[in-house]
This record gives sequence, structure tokens and C-alpha cells, in this order.
Amino acid sequence: MSELSVTSRLAQVNAKIHAACTKNDRPESEVTLVAVSKTKPAARVREAWEAGARHFGENYAQELAEKVQELKLDKAQWHFIGPLQSNKTRLIAEHADWVHTIDRLKIARRLSDQRPPDRAPLNVLIQVNISDDPAKAGVDLSQIAGLADRIATLPNLTLRGLMTITAANLDEATLAAQFRELKNAQADLITHHPTCTEVSMGMSQDFELAIANGATMVRVGSDIFGHRAPKPDKE
Repeated sequence: MSELSVTSRLAQVNAKIHAACTKNDRPESEVTLVAVSKTKPAARVREAWEAGARHFGENYAQELAEKVQELKLDKAQWHFIGPLQSNKTRLIAEHADWVHTIDRLKIARRLSDQRPPDRAPLNVLIQVNISDDPAKAGVDLSQIAGLADRIATLPNLTLRGLMTITAANLDEATLAAQFRELKNAQADLITHHPTCTEVSMGMSQDFELAIANGATMVRVGSDIFGHRAPKPDKE
């Protein structure tokens, strides 16, 4: 049997989001689908855009910049969702609309300093290591408030909320509990930083559970574009 098209896969994911929102009494408008297009050809990204996707996630700075410049997709929002090195911040500051993976003030400062003056402030999320997993990046829950206060002073960034990548192979109960914990942390944060409306959590294998526990952004790659290709050599 031939592989499903990107258009068909995207329709299936949107149907699952609709069902999860209905089941959990949440308006579908509260959940943004970020189609994770890392390592996928530009033509497949365009197919997703033509099928209605407007938010795209990339892990590699050079790849994001090249796709933005090549595709020039009207009303598309580009999300950087990978680990960000200091020598890559300018590419992201110039081309991204969102960064999900802020866990150091140094990186946030560089992004603010390098954001072009003709662009709106860059939307950023603080990455939280909710699983306390040594293999994952992110701050501890106790560090959120201090980092948020400092990011909020940077003129060319807008702090929008929290993001996490959970540990692998967690059972459903543990995963749900960690999703709720991040949602609760965002609820605390928004009392001091009203722009922090977003909770980015959940991927192809668990985005429905994330929606049930408060996600406002879900990052779905393989369910839309198929399995990931190898990392590009250029990165």
C-alpha cells in the first residue's frame, strides 16, 4: 500500500485534535498545531501549507532559515524547537517567529540583540525539564520565575509561556502528571507575566494526552510528514 500523502496525514492529525478537544471540553481554537518539518524537503512543507498548516517547526537553524527564504509562505509562522547554540542565534533572530527552547539568559539576550528592528518581537518559550531527565535540556521548575523575570526585560522578545520535552518511555499516568505539572507552572507564571498564555507539549505519540492536560501547542512531525530523515550534515 502506498504511503499516505502529507495532505491526508495532516487531515488525520487535525481530526484527532478536534476529537481530543471535544472529549476534554476545550475549544479547538485553544490548540495550535506546529507541523514539525525538520529534515523534510521544502516541497512537502509547501504541501502541508497548501492543506492548511500555518505553523512549522524546525530543529536546525540553517534549515529553518533556508526554508523561510525559499518558500516565502504567506502567513506562515516558523517555530525553532531545537537546541540553540550561541553561534546560531543570529539566523534564528532574523528568520524565526517563535523559539521554544530558551533555558539560558545568554541565549535570550543574543536573540533580543540580534532581532532585526523592522520585525516584531520574537515570541519565546522557556524550556522546562519537567521529567528531570539528564538527557534533556531545560530549567527546573524552581528556576522558571527568575529566568522569566529577566527575559521580560529584553526589548525584542515577548515571553509567551513554557515548553517541555518529556523523558522517553514514560507510562501514561506519569506522562499525564508531568503535563499537568507544566500546565500548573504556566498558570502560576501568567499571574506575573500576562503574555505567558502558551504551553507547548506533546508530540506525535502523545499529543492527544497533552491536549487533555492543557497543551496549547502540540508539535507533530512523523504523523504528518512520515519518519524523520537523518540530520543534515550542514548542521
